[in-house]
Amino acid sequence: MGNEFVQFSLTPLLIGVLAAVACALPGNFLILRRQALIGDAISHVVLPGIVVAFLVTGAVAAIPMLLGAAGAALVAVVLIEAIKRLGRIEPGAAMGVTFTTLFAAGVLILEQTDTSAVHLDVEHALMGNLESLIWFRAKGWGSLLDPVALAALPDELGRIAVVCALVVVLTIVFWRWLKISTFDEGFAQALGLPVTAIGLGLVITAAVAAVAAFDAVGSIIVIAMFICPPAAARLVTNRLEHQVMWSVVFAVLSAVLGYVFAGYGPLWFGSQNAVSAAGMIAAVSGVILGLACLFGPHRSRVGVGREEVL
Repeated sequence: MGNEFVQFSLTPLLIGVLAAVACALPGNFLILRRQALIGDAISHVVLPGIVVAFLVTGAVAAIPMLLGAAGAALVAVVLIEAIKRLGRIEPGAAMGVTFTTLFAAGVLILEQTDTSAVHLDVEHALMGNLESLIWFRAKGWGSLLDPVALAALPDELGRIAVVCALVVVLTIVFWRWLKISTFDEGFAQALGLPVTAIGLGLVITAAVAAVAAFDAVGSIIVIAMFICPPAAARLVTNRLEHQVMWSVVFAVLSAVLGYVFAGYGPLWFGSQNAVSAAGMIAAVSGVILGLACLFGPHRSRVGVGREEVL
């Protein structure tokens, strides 16, 4: 029994780790650019886009989901500008109204839509279905070389693995551009760097990571991983390279500990009630951020700007 649990749990655990890392990497630059809430915004906006994509195609597939999320993001931008100009209110308020409205619309549509044929409902949208992403054909490490067994791997693993690898590669390739434009936008413009395109690319990368993670882990983890690991890493170091590495460590630690606590935590306390793995992973990331706020060596400088990060 124990061997089967460890064997089966490796797949959802790996998906959780990859999703956490894919969101944490762009989250570092969003936080330093004072755009941390964009991650929250993206996770709210993608829901109605994904729901509409499902209604049009009748299936939960990667490409329609991405196109639906992109369309919802475009609608959100138009609505934000319209509310800001017509209502003459600040951008933050316009963003809050737009994102909460779109998310609520997505939830309402889900409630009124028959999604019994697929794993798509309100609970799935918030918490994902991480616990069910088990590799049933696995019969040991030899399954990694068995084409039949590999064909039974959850599709979510392949999607999030590709997206995580893409995020890592883009971060490495555009590292210098991201660093310069984040810390000194004027200097970046003087160097001839496409500052606007870099910022847009960062948001698009974050959106792609959010959409890829959404189906497996839900919006709770997406929101938490965009903010908690990078923010905790910011309190641990004031060097960008170290911050990014610490954010990855915190993201992986949150995914592993959260998944283990969700599986064994209730048993430790004598309870048989199931605990959401996604919710527990998000909770662990929040605890890590709380500890960093209390004991991080740079916690007293939390109010300083990105100029202090070298």
